[in-house]
Amino acid sequence: MTAGRPRATLPRARLQGRSAVEHIEHLTAAIDLFVRHYGAFAVGLILAIEALGAPAPGESLLIFASVLAARGEISLPGLLLSAWIGSVVGDNIGYAIGRTLGRATISRYGEKIGLTKERMDTIEGVFRRYGGATVLFARFVNILRQLNGIVAGTLEMPWWRFLFFNAVGAALWVAAWVAAGTFFGEHLRDAAKLAGHTWFLVPIIAIAGLVLFLLFSRKRPR
Repeated sequence: MTAGRPRATLPRARLQGRSAVEHIEHLTAAIDLFVRHYGAFAVGLILAIEALGAPAPGESLLIFASVLAARGEISLPGLLLSAWIGSVVGDNIGYAIGRTLGRATISRYGEKIGLTKERMDTIEGVFRRYGGATVLFARFVNILRQLNGIVAGTLEMPWWRFLFFNAVGAALWVAAWVAAGTFFGEHLRDAAKLAGHTWFLVPIIAIAGLVLFLLFSRKRPR
């Protein structure tokens, strides 16, 4: 009796990679259905959740939703407003959490949701160096986008100052990605690739942000 041919097995890393891809595909499909069913409200809700540290695809979501808006499936003004409100509300909830619980409590329990000590130390260093500008540009940088509200709260940044820079930064971020999604509506794949390479927007946003920062600083009482 001859021995049977040995069964071919896939490498463990390859199986894990395939599992991760399938998970992302299921998540994307679920978000697709959610946005199509609930429209602009769903976008705002997802962005608010992302602002609390959840790994949601913010830029890709805005591009997808803006394509739907360009097709007339959801309201474009409603998308802009809902996305902006969701971003600001989520960041301010994070601020309240950081301000209320404090650095010690978040450092103790934060690792369970990805708020490691190393991440917190890195972001706090950026905050101390650049101040309000960090909040203004935080949405254009991964990790900063998810954690800027919590860290601003733990550092006890004045709330009115955080709210101002956060609201302006969220408006710029939402407008930039909705414009990108609308412009590249016929080339969705190319637009989605841009979500991972936001560097080209930094000079434009930096100039706008610098002008706003200087105007705001002049109005502050000396």
